[in-house]
Amino acid sequence: MRLPRRQFLHLAAGVAAVSATSRITKAQTYPVRRVRIVVPYSAGGATDVAARILGEKLGAAWGKPVVVENRAGGGGNIGAEAVARASPDGHTLLVNVSTHIINASLYQNLNYDPFKDFTPITELVSLPLILVVHPSVPATTLADFVALAKAKPKSVTVANPSIGTPSHLCAILLAKVAGIDVVHVTYKGAAQATTDVVGGHVMAMCNNAVNALPQVRAGTLRALAVASARRLAEMPEVATVAELGYPGFEANAWFGLFAPANVPRDITEKIYADTAQALKMPDVQRNLSAQGLSVVGSTPEEFAAFLSAEHDKWDKLIKNADFRVD
Repeated sequence: MRLPRRQFLHLAAGVAAVSATSRITKAQTYPVRRVRIVVPYSAGGATDVAARILGEKLGAAWGKPVVVENRAGGGGNIGAEAVARASPDGHTLLVNVSTHIINASLYQNLNYDPFKDFTPITELVSLPLILVVHPSVPATTLADFVALAKAKPKSVTVANPSIGTPSHLCAILLAKVAGIDVVHVTYKGAAQATTDVVGGHVMAMCNNAVNALPQVRAGTLRALAVASARRLAEMPEVATVAELGYPGFEANAWFGLFAPANVPRDITEKIYADTAQALKMPDVQRNLSAQGLSVVGSTPEEFAAFLSAEHDKWDKLIKNADFRVD
């Protein structure tokens, strides 16, 4: 049966209004139950701490419990896969780090796609990396370090927490742009790697600010350069690698918030808006800064573009260095 044009338009408008009302209602009522934030690493680390700081504020804003669930293992892949397979209703979220997109280049057989299976919400924070050396190393500047490595190729040892971590890739990128050949010493975590550099068993490390700053302040490590684009407010006297002769050099770790793919847009917009509001709170910024983390709070669109650029940058480096985890 064909409807007269006027009746058809009225009916279409009514359907559209119901649809719009339905979307608004979903956003207004979300969440309807407990929200789970999966952290694919062990409890107590910087990622876990950041997720719990955020979860506390979101729980207060939403009036529903927000719990952090640690699902460690597989370089972050186990927890990420769990979120990729979760119901796309916004009640399961992921706080992951740089390896979220790096793993796409490291692992040949991931059980999820870090781009297609997730909706990027926001880059929460950045975690600067610092090139540090043991005080016994005869280098007080980045130029000294490069000269030392060039004078005796493969004599300089550089620790990294695990293959393919931002710390590892930072050291590879630095070696590439500086034209030096160093020996990479791989550990099973940042704590053990830091301990061995502090102990003088390994000469250097591109360490994250959380681990590096206390050691630099105590004099057990010497900072040569900051790998991020800007100097650190906590250590303004230490120049960036870019300032010291390698323009455009930048290597940071970062933490981001993701939802599974296909979560309704009105819900992801609400998650972003409430997260952005939480990140602006003075106590949140103070607590994150105490962890060595710099608040970012990018929009979903900005975060998606950033993820794409990060993938292209590190994928090229990994392929040129010719290494994989499996």
